[in-house]
Amino acid sequence: MTQYEMFMDVAELQSFTKAAKKNGYTQSAVSQMIQSLEKTLQTTLFVRNKQGVQLTADGQMYYPYIQAISTAIRSLEQKKKEMEGLEQQTIRIGTFVSVSRHWLPRWIKEFKLLYPQVRFELIQGEYSNINQWILDGSIDFGFVNEKMVADVETYPIYEDRMVAVLPIESELAKQEMIPLEQLEKASLIVLDEGKQSVALQAFEKEGLRPHIEYKVYDDTSIIEMVKQGLGYSILYELVIQGFEDQVAIRPIFQPLKRTVALAWNQWELMPRAARTFVQYILENTRKEDVQ
Repeated sequence: MTQYEMFMDVAELQSFTKAAKKNGYTQSAVSQMIQSLEKTLQTTLFVRNKQGVQLTADGQMYYPYIQAISTAIRSLEQKKKEMEGLEQQTIRIGTFVSVSRHWLPRWIKEFKLLYPQVRFELIQGEYSNINQWILDGSIDFGFVNEKMVADVETYPIYEDRMVAVLPIESELAKQEMIPLEQLEKASLIVLDEGKQSVALQAFEKEGLRPHIEYKVYDDTSIIEMVKQGLGYSILYELVIQGFEDQVAIRPIFQPLKRTVALAWNQWELMPRAARTFVQYILENTRKEDVQ
């Protein structure tokens, strides 16, 4: 943060305190930066009054020139980061278990071949959590169920169908396809998708009230519980890849599915490293590649 950039923040916020808080500085440090700039220009740039901190007449005259310098400095820093290949930048991603297990490791590995210095921070949650993390800036972007988020930009990348997951020796496993009606009274181990569950919404749509025995967030734990005969579950096909020989997997008569999408707040405000990674995913991944 240069004294020119700090000048712009003080002028915009009309407060030394707010400018300090915005940039993680003490108010004393901000005052010293402005005083140094005033010494260089040999004038007083700000005056305190009832309205807060206001530009003096000289400050107003210098404003467009300092603005140009501040803009040039930021452009230079941005170019420097581009030249360094995203060095020391961290990409913060909100995700859920199946995506972080099946897709992200490969994408991250390939991306780091291009930008070896970039770092990743993966935060797991459910759709509403990820939605809120995007809005409050805790993450740069996230993977979501497109129909269960709001006030964010989305880009669909994959449609994931749900299937019945049953103990291999169960009676229901002998059927080729299972309607929800036959699952209503069995012990359900439901996947915790937050406030909006695709499976539970499907039961409700059919006027059914499933017998929920367990509610579990981790997909792998659910599969292990089904293996032990604790009940059945309804999981996404992406989740049960690799477990086909351990549990019985059957299609459900009623269509249950979600559209997995990338989501972010405002594209132009997303950190460059995150935008570059999102572009990499969109440009190099097709629907058939993520199955």
